[in-house]
Amino acid sequence: MALIYIVEDDRSILEIEEFALKNSGYHVEGFQEAKSFHEALKKKLPDLVLLDIMLPDEDGLTILGKIRAAEETKKLPVIMLTAKTTEIDKVKGLDMGADDYMTKPFGVMELISRVKALLRRTLPQEAEISLAFGEIEMDERRHQVTVGGVLCELTYKEYELLKLFLSNTGIVITRDKILDKIWGTDFIGESRTIDMHVKNLRKKLGEEGSLIKTVRNVGYVMNAE
Repeated sequence: MALIYIVEDDRSILEIEEFALKNSGYHVEGFQEAKSFHEALKKKLPDLVLLDIMLPDEDGLTILGKIRAAEETKKLPVIMLTAKTTEIDKVKGLDMGADDYMTKPFGVMELISRVKALLRRTLPQEAEISLAFGEIEMDERRHQVTVGGVLCELTYKEYELLKLFLSNTGIVITRDKILDKIWGTDFIGESRTIDMHVKNLRKKLGEEGSLIKTVRNVGYVMNAE
């Protein structure tokens, strides 16, 4: 189910929105100021953001501008929530990249309806593609890997290597197959390249890196034994 971040400084309103969305089956995280929201974005991207304009440390329009300016969040769906009612405020928010705009006070049913409608437009209709083993989770849709819930930054080759291992847990993958799948049949170079990338991948995965086992003179296998 979709993950929704709510940025709202009014605790009572935040709790109502969290309760309503959780009862509708969504995963929800709430933030009462911009700083903690920005920190959460660095760790994990949500599927949608409900963003209030009036916040204590940074106004919502400034936050929206940062979201749209960053490559990793520029397409993140955002619904602006505000007590402001003038048309110019709504136009400004939409012009800056908000996907929808709701003026307080609004009904819970309307909020749920708007959220569902926006997610239908932005989320792929097919089932989400995700792979997991141990504390490692790979979200193919976001092209993200987390270890114990913490974002793990990988290079393209490291990501593809991990994807191959996660897709074949318990199965020994030969070095030739790894070269073919990750580097291509026309790769000209030493197979030691694989060892180097696996070593770096293990290091970035921390303790979970030990799940990638070396099968001497054959290749690698991912298992917990």
